[in-house]
Amino acid sequence: MRTALRLLPLPFCIAVSLSAHAADPLRPNYWVLCPIEDAVPAFQDAQAPVGTVEDREKQPTDIDGDQFDGLAGIDSDFTGNVSGDVTLRRGDQFLGTDDLQFSQDDGTFVAQGNVRYQDRGMRIVADRVEGDTIAESYRMDAVRYQLTARRGNGGADHIRMDGTIGALFGSTYSTCTPSDRWWELKAGQIDIDSDMGMGTARNATLRVGKVPVLYVPWFRFPIDERRLSGLLFPRISQSGRNGFDYTQPVYLNLAPNFDMTLEPRFMSRRGVQLGTEFRFMGDRTRGELDVAYLPSDKLTTRERELEEEQVPIVENRRKEDRAFLSFGGSYDISPGWQGRTNLTWMSDPRYLEDSSNNVDGISSINALSTLGVFGQGSSGDRGYWNASVLGDYQLLTDYTLPESILPYNRLPHASFNWQRPYGNWIVAGVDTTATRFAHIDEAARPGGTRVDVKPYVSLPFEGAAWFVRPTVAYRQTNYALDRVLADRIADQRARAELGIPAGQPVPADALAQYRDDAPSRGQPITSLDAGLFFDRNTRWGDEDYLHTLEPRLFYLHSPYRNQDALPLFDTSPLTFGWGQLFRDNRYSGADRQADANQVTLAVSTRLIRESDGQEKLSASLGQIVYLSDSRVTTPGEALVEQGRSAWVSDATYAINDRWTVSAGYQWDPKFRREDLMSLRTRYLIGDEGIVNFAYRRRAELIEQADLSFLYPISPAWSLVGRYYYSFTDNRLLEAVAGVQWDSCCLAARVVGRRYLRNRQGELNNAIMFELELKGLGSAGPNTEDRLRRAILGYYRDDLYLVPPSELRNSDDDETLTPGLSQ
Repeated sequence: MRTALRLLPLPFCIAVSLSAHAADPLRPNYWVLCPIEDAVPAFQDAQAPVGTVEDREKQPTDIDGDQFDGLAGIDSDFTGNVSGDVTLRRGDQFLGTDDLQFSQDDGTFVAQGNVRYQDRGMRIVADRVEGDTIAESYRMDAVRYQLTARRGNGGADHIRMDGTIGALFGSTYSTCTPSDRWWELKAGQIDIDSDMGMGTARNATLRVGKVPVLYVPWFRFPIDERRLSGLLFPRISQSGRNGFDYTQPVYLNLAPNFDMTLEPRFMSRRGVQLGTEFRFMGDRTRGELDVAYLPSDKLTTRERELEEEQVPIVENRRKEDRAFLSFGGSYDISPGWQGRTNLTWMSDPRYLEDSSNNVDGISSINALSTLGVFGQGSSGDRGYWNASVLGDYQLLTDYTLPESILPYNRLPHASFNWQRPYGNWIVAGVDTTATRFAHIDEAARPGGTRVDVKPYVSLPFEGAAWFVRPTVAYRQTNYALDRVLADRIADQRARAELGIPAGQPVPADALAQYRDDAPSRGQPITSLDAGLFFDRNTRWGDEDYLHTLEPRLFYLHSPYRNQDALPLFDTSPLTFGWGQLFRDNRYSGADRQADANQVTLAVSTRLIRESDGQEKLSASLGQIVYLSDSRVTTPGEALVEQGRSAWVSDATYAINDRWTVSAGYQWDPKFRREDLMSLRTRYLIGDEGIVNFAYRRRAELIEQADLSFLYPISPAWSLVGRYYYSFTDNRLLEAVAGVQWDSCCLAARVVGRRYLRNRQGELNNAIMFELELKGLGSAGPNTEDRLRRAILGYYRDDLYLVPPSELRNSDDDETLTPGLSQ
């Protein structure tokens, strides 16, 4: 009787037909508002699933029925007992019915009366099932089904299947509960071809409530992991810059490892843009190409006169035809080596400003393109190492600045880092880089070549409650400078040391004296990092805590080396903060190595709740004591004199499990001034809501406040908002206000945004509306992702994450397309 359970193709036909587009939820509590109400309740007499789908053919079939009539080779009739039940069980499959007639001669069967089927993925009830197991032909009448592997339910008037070809007639699908049908997809007929992996729906209607909102006479869709070309959900928005904004993605399945999404976009105030996303994946390669082209941008024409007044740099003005290209990909050369690239190009520096309504999009003055080969060793090698050879290129994205402001391009840049432990007490290593610096504006910023080698030896003595790590390093840096750059540095040195005023030429003999085409620097660096860890058990209120005290001392010594002859390719002073207390150089890059004779004294303390390991309190305090002047500086930087640095403090206190307050403060005792003050607080509301507030002030450079919240009014309704303001510039950076409505299977969001469009303080407005049919898709811009970036903790899983900023080719995040096959 194993053949009787070959009814599996029918449930499969149902499962793939209308749930093919169902999206797995990305956020927590996605179905939290759904009541426990199944279209097909669980069968009390069904067994618990055993094994996997692949195990079915190897498992025996158990048949249970009160009455058995017939002999082998002759028709058999199974009838139920008093409870009306004939059951067949195999692994995760269960079939129950009041009456089952089966012919072993021709493989036909008829099950009628309370037909029930269940497996790992679904439950089905039907009035009647008949079929031919030899010809693999089946029919089910009056079907209702409940998906269990994912949310979804529906029914069909009847279903037919012949081999791999099937059809559902009068079928429905929804993720809503039967008693609260917010939306439902209904099709007059759905044809299934499991060999081709495709379904064809005819006369399909999507209803929201009782209102038909979409009618499609015919469309095809994939029924398995194989992809199929077709339309994706459109994105619709409205903004002051673009006007009515409509994007219709078209997905093209080109090959098992290639696909493309065409994105024609209509903007009533700008024109028609064509966007394209091409993806590929192979055994060793993968990548994505993103292209957008907007011919004859009306914005360029509309604001030409204004731009001529506001943008004096002609090369930075908008082009008539606007375009964007980005490419990211990788190639696995060997188990230890990989080639990677990330390329970005724009038609003009104003493209990003005009194409993004995200405040993150204007936070940088440049876009970086990189192409390189990267390698890494493993624990099986004699040592641990990583290496790379790459080239990168800078592209201007701020139209208010000249190209000379851009960082140098590295063409190429090679690095090798190696570290190896010798026994338990010695670690040796070396950090090496070799770089050719070239600038896009060679006349303004000539380049050169730099080789930087830093070998070191460390002795990591440590125990359970202490550590002492002395380290000795030597940094050797050599240059080969372009003639123009060498001449400029010589001119600057001669003027500074000989007191030659500006406008007066430097004598040729003096210029020759200070000119050095190949300057170098060799400098030893010695440090000692030591710390203790004390802890004790304590009680605070009704809770037991582990209280720690962690003093730390860091001594750094490096003799002075005159570095005036060295250029500044990629080096600048680092922002002073907690991390700077324990670094061996206060500069980024290798062009300056600070001389030092200093001691850092710091202490941290924590209060850890023993019941769950959560920190109730953490606080840190530290300061650098400069034992002598640090004479190495960069242009415009003040000399670091003997004395004490600013105090650096940071503290976080959990008032309760919902309310956390953090603060950072830097006080300079020498000048008796505040260098930095920051305040951060977060309050959790219920299971979903959150309020964030942050205030930051650094001397006279920055003063900003940021308030964001998600406030639940009820389980279904919530308010969202953000107000991000700069007191330094007296201008708004971003304001967001919106309302969200959520139900079991339908969600809607209306969000208004006013945001800083460029560094000149120009603001733009946008109104976004999104309607989400849970488990099927959404229409409109991806407001959920936008809110996730604006409100830290919009998803509770993101409480400790910083949402990434990206370069996009449209106002809205891309609609996700099916994954590539591997």
